Amino acid sequence: MSTLVVHDVELDGTAGFDVLIRDGRIAEVGSALTTPRRSEVIDGRGGVLIPGLHDHHIHLHALAADRASVRCGPPHVHTVDDLAAALNAASGDDWIRGVGYFESVAGMLDSQALDRLHSTRPVRIQHRSGALWILNSTAAALVGLDTADHPGVERDDAGRPTGRVWRADTWLRDRLPDTGPPPLDALGTELAGYGITGLTDATPDLSPSSLTALIDAHTSGAVPQRLHLLGAPNGFTSADPAVTVGPYKIVLADSGLPDLDVLTETIRSTHAAGRAVAVHCVSREAFAILLAVFTEVGAHPGDRIEHGALVPAESITDLHRLGLRVVTQPGFLADRGDSYLQEVDPRDVGDLYRCRSLLDSVVPLALSSDAPYGPLDPWQIVEAAVTRTAASGAVVGASERLDPAEAIAGFLSAADDPGGRSRTVAPGGRADVVLLDRPLADALA
Repeated sequence: MSTLVVHDVELDGTAGFDVLIRDGRIAEVGSALTTPRRSEVIDGRGGVLIPGLHDHHIHLHALAADRASVRCGPPHVHTVDDLAAALNAASGDDWIRGVGYFESVAGMLDSQALDRLHSTRPVRIQHRSGALWILNSTAAALVGLDTADHPGVERDDAGRPTGRVWRADTWLRDRLPDTGPPPLDALGTELAGYGITGLTDATPDLSPSSLTALIDAHTSGAVPQRLHLLGAPNGFTSADPAVTVGPYKIVLADSGLPDLDVLTETIRSTHAAGRAVAVHCVSREAFAILLAVFTEVGAHPGDRIEHGALVPAESITDLHRLGLRVVTQPGFLADRGDSYLQEVDPRDVGDLYRCRSLLDSVVPLALSSDAPYGPLDPWQIVEAAVTRTAASGAVVGASERLDPAEAIAGFLSAADDPGGRSRTVAPGGRADVVLLDRPLADALA
């Protein structure tokens, strides 16, 4: 299909437009356009045509692997017996990969606790934060935890590995059976069904095989969305203009504060190479350290904070002063809000996943999923940003609510300008567009 006319759509609140699309670009916008011969016509029936949504923080291969894994936490698994049943019911006879574990199920698991649940096959379970893997004894022996020197391998007072491995995905993956990156075909289709036409993959330090697999998935059409990669190595360029390199991803691990000098040098050297940084930051302590480093080295255009799970009120003016932007995930409030209300210090609840206060302070704000660790559906995330309601109905930080138009705008900025001006449906622009089945005001309501 090279020519398409979308007839009778709403644009920017006004009904009755036709949009002519030719060779992937919006060629003409107007009322009662002449339909070219041999073109396809879609009747919009008065629905709004908006720019395609962009998920500004997602982990594609982790999401695909997640879909093929055993669910090990709420809302699927709630007790020790539930977890044992889920592991014992896993298909196959080799490794069991579990995901979504949370301590409410069976406490802080280690190898011994996991052995009591399942010891026959090697088992590795990922904490729902994505920061931790727990291995049973069979799995620990296969990957050589006993002789491992990676700093993420936790040990007890006697020097024995506990089975917990923190922030060591690449190290662990290199010691597992090589199955290659998981296929992404089903995900590409699902994401398109949500109206997502662009993705920022936020996986840090992509391996050559993962990088190649992502590009091949786009080239083949399995993932039709445009790709913006935070984990591409410095100096990488793609021949495909739909695959671009974003800021360099840096992780400030929740399990241990970063070395201040190392973080400073990493950000300074990345800036010197002409590249911005995207820094994973979810705790008050990490946030304070990060602001101190940016104050020392200065910010580069495009520098961004990933998650901003806890942004102290007194630091918001610093974000504006430094010109930093925040890519956050209010979907976590709907998914885990009740846990936050139980476990987070009440004094910190108002600082969780800020939205309104950032916009009011002119801090660029973009929304995203962080899937598979957060909900994938962008429309659920928009609703969460508007209502900030947990599963129980409790509200988490009512003063941080966005109105519906502001929330959807969180998905409409360009990949290289998260939180910037919303893209529009206008002549000359890319025809990455979404047709809704009703006017925008009705959809947002």
